[in-house]
Amino acid sequence: MGLENFIPSLWTAKLFVRLRKNLVFGGLCNTDYEGEITGYGDRVKINEIGPVTVNDYTKYSTLKWQELDSAQKELIIDHAKSFSFAVDDIDEAQANPKILNAAMDEASYSVNDAIDTDIAEMYAYAGVTNSTYMGTSASAISVSSGNVLLTLSYAGRYLSEKNVPMSGRVMVVPPWIHQKLWLAEVGGIGATAVPKVFDDGTYTAGWVGQAAGFQIVVSNNVQSSATSVSAIMAFNRTAISYAGQIVKVKAVDREDTFGMGVKGLYVYGVKVVRPNALAALHLTEAAG
Repeated sequence: MGLENFIPSLWTAKLFVRLRKNLVFGGLCNTDYEGEITGYGDRVKINEIGPVTVNDYTKYSTLKWQELDSAQKELIIDHAKSFSFAVDDIDEAQANPKILNAAMDEASYSVNDAIDTDIAEMYAYAGVTNSTYMGTSASAISVSSGNVLLTLSYAGRYLSEKNVPMSGRVMVVPPWIHQKLWLAEVGGIGATAVPKVFDDGTYTAGWVGQAAGFQIVVSNNVQSSATSVSAIMAFNRTAISYAGQIVKVKAVDREDTFGMGVKGLYVYGVKVVRPNALAALHLTEAAG
């Protein structure tokens, strides 16, 4: 079994499944507008309809017809990540799938880490903020086990005041926030981060339980908005759209050696499509 037996569609499918399962932030976004992506620079059109006016009605009266407002946003596929690694003996790799599987796992993890980091930076586009109770990068809220639940509850309150549905709310926290919740003995928070399949069928890693109306997920990719300040995102799944596509996975003859290699290209885009469904908290750790 040699290079001619490397089946791109097989390994593309395997890599895609691994990416979907390993994404933390990406697994919490919606992919409603993913569409057909063929390469870097593609644009996914997102059409929006404005609010519909409701009028009082009297029998036999003339209806008031409303001209609907519409708007269109674009999700641009403006990120591209590649990987390429050498396989000493492609025959051995094909005869023993564990070798190539292990390499693909490493490639998947590296691509996943880059994607999640980019999505974690979307806190900057949050439409729900409050400097007094959720902090800013310049003036973060100090959080201990004694006030952690109170602090996180403000995110739920302000999302509710923006009419964001309670269902599908998630919050991605760094390990130190997870520890504060655990020390506070918040009901439903486990000591370990485990995978979970949510009611809508979405699979995510890092899930540790529920608190303040949110599914709590732990990730080391939570960004810092300033020194020692964690920029935590709390949102409904409608807030962020993500679209990605494996463009190609290919085995090649390496011209510079007698060996062979495997290379792949993944493209994606991410956009905050509903800013009012995304809250940002800027928190720093306190003792206890």
